[in-house]
Amino acid sequence: MRVWIDLANSPHVPLLTPVVTALAEAGHEVVLTVRDHAQTLALAEAHWPGRGAVVGGESPGGRLRKGTAVASRALALYALARRRRPDVAFSHGSYAQLLAARAARVPALTMMDFEYQPANHLSFRLAQRVLVPEAFPESSLRRCGAALRKVRRYAGLKEEIYLTGFEPDRGVLEELGIDPAKVLAVVRPPPDGALYHRMTNDRFEEILRMIDSEPGVEAVLLPRSAAQRERFGAEFGLRIPAGAIDGPSLVALADLVVGAGGTMNREAAVLGTPAYSLFAGEMGAVDRDLIGRGTLTDLRAPGSLPVFRKKPMSEADDPRIAQGERALQAIIEEIEKLGGASLG
Repeated sequence: MRVWIDLANSPHVPLLTPVVTALAEAGHEVVLTVRDHAQTLALAEAHWPGRGAVVGGESPGGRLRKGTAVASRALALYALARRRRPDVAFSHGSYAQLLAARAARVPALTMMDFEYQPANHLSFRLAQRVLVPEAFPESSLRRCGAALRKVRRYAGLKEEIYLTGFEPDRGVLEELGIDPAKVLAVVRPPPDGALYHRMTNDRFEEILRMIDSEPGVEAVLLPRSAAQRERFGAEFGLRIPAGAIDGPSLVALADLVVGAGGTMNREAAVLGTPAYSLFAGEMGAVDRDLIGRGTLTDLRAPGSLPVFRKKPMSEADDPRIAQGERALQAIIEEIEKLGGASLG
C-alpha cells in the first residue's frame, strides 16, 4: 500500500514520525510531502534527509492571501498525487492535502484536536475519516460537517503518540549553553497569523517581560517564524536558538514551560514539566481537561503568575505516558482500512 503523508507544520514532524516508522515496518510505502513553513522542512530533513517532496512555503498574512496560498499548494499536491498515485492520504489537518486528495480521488484520513479551528468546516467534510481525541465535543463535529459515521476517537492526547517511551537528550542543554544551576523556562510565542489566532496577546508580552527580568531564571524562547525571532531577539535578553532544535528534550528537561499556543504546553503536561497557558483564543476541550487535572495552569487571568523553581529530578526523568501506543495503533488500523478499501 502506498500511503501519502503531508507535513504542513512543525509539530507534524514529531507527531507523524512514529506513524511513518510503523507503516514502513508493516511493509507499506510512504510518500512524504513537506511545506517549507516555520521549522517544518528543517525538522523533516533531520528525520528523513532528502526524502520529502517540498511543496508550498510560509503562510502569508490575511485570510484572502492565506486562502490563495492553500489553493496554490493544493494544486501542486494534486499534480504530485496524480504522478505518485497513493492509495490513501493522511495528515493532521492539512487542508491543502485534503483538497488535493479529493480532486485526485484518493481517500483521506485527517486528525484534529482543536474544535475552534475554522478550517475544520472544510477538512471534516473532505475527509473520509476524521480522527479526534475523546475530549473533542460531539457538537463541534456536527457543526463542522463531520458525520458521526466517519469519526473515530482515541484516548488521551496526540502528543502521547510520539512521546511514548521518550528519553530526553541532555545534549540539548549543552548545545544551548544552559546553566544547570538556574531555573530553565521554555517559552513559546503565539501562533501569529494562524486561522484560529486572529488576535493580539498583550498578556503574553507582560509575562515574557517578567520572565526576562526574573533573577536566577534562564529562558529559552522558541519562535515560530523569522519575524518572531527578529522581534523578540531585539526586545528581550532571552536565548533564541538559531535553528530547529530537539524541542521535546528541551521541554522534558525544563523546569517550566510558558506557551501561548497548544502543542508545547501539552508536551510539557505529558512529560511532567509544569506548564502554563497564555493562549489568547478560545481554550480547546483537550486543554480544558488538562487544566481540570492540574497538569496545565491557565495564566491568562490578571494576577496569576508562574512559579519559578527547580523541578525535582524524578519529574524530569519520568515521562507520564498513557495511551500513546493504542492511539498509534488506531491510526495505523484506520489508514490500512481506508487504503485497503481503495485497493479493493
